[in-house]
Amino acid sequence: QVQPVESGGGLVQVGGSLRLSCAVSGSDFSRIAMGWYRQPSGAQREFVAGIHFSGGTKYAESVKGRFTISRDGAKNTMYLQMNSLKEEDSAVYYCNTRGTFNSGRYFPNLRSWGQGTQVTVSS
Repeated sequence: QVQPVESGGGLVQVGGSLRLSCAVSGSDFSRIAMGWYRQPSGAQREFVAGIHFSGGTKYAESVKGRFTISRDGAKNTMYLQMNSLKEEDSAVYYCNTRGTFNSGRYFPNLRSWGQGTQVTVSS
C-alpha cells in the first residue's frame, strides 16, 4: 500500500487561508473514509476532520466553522480548506486514509499516514 502524500502547507498570517491536499493511491478511493490530523510542536497528534465515503463529515470543535474537508473522486484527492487561521492552528498536518467511522467519529488507520506538511500561522 502506497502512503498518501500531503501538500499545500506553508507560512500564513493570522486570519489567512490555506488549502491542504492529500493525494491517495488505489482504486478504492470512492469507498474509503479519510481524515486530517495535526501535531503541534511538543504536543500529541490530534484529530482535525474526517470524511466518510458517503460524504458525511466530522470536525474537531476547535476548527468547526473555519475548516472544510472535501474529496474529489476524479483526482483521488482529499482537501482541507482552512480559513480564519489562528496561531494555535500551527502544526504539522497529516492525512490518514482507510480509517473507519464509528458512532460519528473517525478512527485512523495506523498504517496509512502521510509524511505531513507544516502549517505555520504567524502574527
